[in-house]
Amino acid sequence: MQSNNPVFRNSDAFNGSGNAYGNQTYPGNGAGYDAYGQQAQPGYADTYAPAGAGERMTVDSVVQKTGIALAVVIVTAALTWWFTGDIDNEENAGLLFGALAIGSLGAFALSMVNSFKRVISPPLVLAFCALEGVALGAFSKFIDATFVDADSGNIVMQAVIGTFAAFAGTLAAYKFFNIKVGQRFRTFVIAAMFGMVALAMLEVVLSLFGNAVGFLGFGNLGLLFSIAGLVLGVFMLILDFDFVEKGVAAGIPERESWRAAFALTVSLVWIYTNLLRILAIFSSD
Repeated sequence: MQSNNPVFRNSDAFNGSGNAYGNQTYPGNGAGYDAYGQQAQPGYADTYAPAGAGERMTVDSVVQKTGIALAVVIVTAALTWWFTGDIDNEENAGLLFGALAIGSLGAFALSMVNSFKRVISPPLVLAFCALEGVALGAFSKFIDATFVDADSGNIVMQAVIGTFAAFAGTLAAYKFFNIKVGQRFRTFVIAAMFGMVALAMLEVVLSLFGNAVGFLGFGNLGLLFSIAGLVLGVFMLILDFDFVEKGVAAGIPERESWRAAFALTVSLVWIYTNLLRILAIFSSD
């Protein structure tokens, strides 16, 4: 059974044919892959990776690629913050919102391309990270200028720390509690993710006509929407950890580390933006 996650569903390495998840058949071998925690069938490694096929994905390769992806996001976010200057200036404010619009639309478009692309492209992943960094830098600066005061402190830094704390806590819970990801959980998380994206896009369209509902606002409805998004982001991380763990166990090609890095970056950005909005709403009360 193929994954419901669009990031991994179109990867031939992550998805084989026929068998249920946990007894997957991967391309290039034709032999069944035993469920996680069991020994792979004899000869699997040799048939999957013939001479010249290259290295396989490892936890280290995923960590390295994710580190590169996050570094691009952070650097471009910092540059955006710096280049937009003092947004009390009308020209700089226009530049800031222009960067937010271009970065958001560009990152969304490339996220769709990367999600549904069968052969992962590292340059496209890094281009997504760069545009995402532009959007995050502009959004963070807007939040900082609008909601930060002497009492609230630096909520942007608080959101950054909270995001990595959520990552570490989710990873620890996944490993120590030996969380198993079932089909119903996958279906729920992916459906909820697309549902929230659809609501956010609807909100943007309605706001153009002055009829915004408040999902992306900073009121009570916006707070509930952000809390739901934060919880969903943690669930997305669990799916990412599950796919990485099973992909490493299956010996998939090393290039798929970029697909895993892309998925993890999307989840972390999702958590950061929702956490930042929550902190901004509390700061405005």
